[in-house]
Amino acid sequence: MLIDHFIENFSKTFTNLSPSEPWNITNDLKAIIEKMILNLGDDYIIQDNIAIHKSATIENNVTIKKPAIIGKNCYISANAYFREGVYLDQSVKIGPGCEIKSSIICSNTAIAHFNYIGNSIIGRNINFEAGSIAANHYNERANKKISVLYDAKIIETNSDKFGSLVGDNSRIGANAVLSPGTILVKNSIVKRLELIEQVVLE
Repeated sequence: MLIDHFIENFSKTFTNLSPSEPWNITNDLKAIIEKMILNLGDDYIIQDNIAIHKSATIENNVTIKKPAIIGKNCYISANAYFREGVYLDQSVKIGPGCEIKSSIICSNTAIAHFNYIGNSIIGRNINFEAGSIAANHYNERANKKISVLYDAKIIETNSDKFGSLVGDNSRIGANAVLSPGTILVKNSIVKRLELIEQVVLE
């Protein structure tokens, strides 16, 4: 599953990661970000494994837990909460009250407000409308291991924490839910209030 098929030039930003399965990347994202911080230039302010580009705007009461990289021209609205390793590419907009965990969000994407994005890789030029969620854990199942559907085949991730891989230019409607293990190709449209569950256990 080449992530470059979903997200243009992903492998140029994340060298040597494109052949990796997306759930392995998100599971190891803290270590990946810590290594990337070591190679950032002086256009970033770096403190305690948190790197924020000098052009980024961060409003009041934002919590960013290490490690994290906040890229060029990003805008993070009030009361957002980042944890367990977060990477924002350039010109990403995070609305008020959003929580982002162990996720990569690529350039020119907007996460509107009151969203949750967990253990996910979100492509370029994507819009998540208000209240939409990329869930990362099957709380209701006895067997919490997550499977994904790709190329008409079910793949076992052997992980109990993985959210979504969302391809470039997709649109996620208000209050929609992407169940754990959602894989969306480029230009996908998820309607408002829609539930995406690609692998349903019998």
